[in-house]
Amino acid sequence: MNDPFSILDKHVAVFGAGRSGRAAAALAQREGAIVSIWDQGGPEVFEKVPRGIEIHPKFTEADAENFTADLIVISPGIDTFSPLVKAFSKKAPLIGETELASKYYTGGIIGITGTNGKTTTTELVSLILKQAGLGGTPCGNYGAPLSEILLAPNVPAAIALELSSFQLETIENLRPRVSIWLNFAPDHMDRYPTVEDYKNAKLRIFKNQLHEDAMVVRHGEDIGNQLAKLITFSTESRAADFFSDGVTITHQGRILLDLEAETCLRGLHNAENAMAAMAACMAYGIDPTIIPDALQGYAPPAHRCELIRTLDGVEYLNDSKATNIHALESALRSQDRPVVLIAGGKDKGLDYAPMIPVLRKQAISAITFGQIARPLARIFATAVPTTAVTTIEEAIHSARSLAPRGSTILLSPGTSSFDQFNGYEQRGDTFRDLVHQLH
Repeated sequence: MNDPFSILDKHVAVFGAGRSGRAAAALAQREGAIVSIWDQGGPEVFEKVPRGIEIHPKFTEADAENFTADLIVISPGIDTFSPLVKAFSKKAPLIGETELASKYYTGGIIGITGTNGKTTTTELVSLILKQAGLGGTPCGNYGAPLSEILLAPNVPAAIALELSSFQLETIENLRPRVSIWLNFAPDHMDRYPTVEDYKNAKLRIFKNQLHEDAMVVRHGEDIGNQLAKLITFSTESRAADFFSDGVTITHQGRILLDLEAETCLRGLHNAENAMAAMAACMAYGIDPTIIPDALQGYAPPAHRCELIRTLDGVEYLNDSKATNIHALESALRSQDRPVVLIAGGKDKGLDYAPMIPVLRKQAISAITFGQIARPLARIFATAVPTTAVTTIEEAIHSARSLAPRGSTILLSPGTSSFDQFNGYEQRGDTFRDLVHQLH
């Protein structure tokens, strides 16, 4: 940081009593602050809050009238632009949990953002950093909150820090030594007024980078003028610094990694994730010869084009993590068998019309379910035969009746799960359980 930062004897109000909020509160307490924690839930949500911290259940806008604090630290799940937060932020400066933690972290940061692929790339960066003896703990939007990492006995020398747009909204001085911009597509339009607002939040990952830093960016992405050194990757253009055909990864024409022989990563989307991780770690100064050993045996996380089983010659893939259009499109493009697509969930206000060409090319039919089932079916029906149902169980049985031997039934919802599930994990787990029950 350029300016000294101290919260000693200052009142820090933490908004959100979840894991991030509790970690921020504990870190602020360790640094000598007088800490309070606020949440719209009842007393039960404060059960794991550290001792000595004042709690405020069921807080509302009305509580802002008599509110005083020196600093507000907000958890990423709370909408920064909500009337509730705006009412309180008039009384004190506001930062996010990740920003607070970054003020006390002295190691190296590889920051990862993008609409899709963040978690896989974060895991890959973490594995390479670990192989290099730097710790490389995955944290931020994936893994543990950064504040929690700083409270552990052994703080890693470098971290793989996944950064969502929600976290980037509230940074001030966070500066990755290397940043990764994987891709950009419209998402979270239920939170942001415009696509530009969402993109501008993402672009803040470059905000504090200087000429001596590096940024790894998917070739062709428009990120404006930035100071850091640009390194590009692509599965389409050999003009990029790193290129993959989905089988090997090359850097300036030299093969660095054979994905099929040396890893469990498959598909162009995973090739992009691997390239971004390799490029970032090499920019950090890591010897590329250690990378194959670091990635050997790695399999992508569950719910990301996860093969559940093959039944009657039909593959069942769980891509529940696909919570936006870009992720759905990537999943479809990565398939080399005819696809019966299962999509749907909560209506996030996204425009699915751009999906029509890839749907027409890759799919033979589609099943839509959830809150968005009928409007989504009307759009998809212009490309392939489409059926709207209510539940994921109905979707599976409908898809099975339509899928010929040699095809793939792909759950790739293209939107969030909060109409029927508590998250994409529960949605994917439900799909997996139901598929295993088929006979």
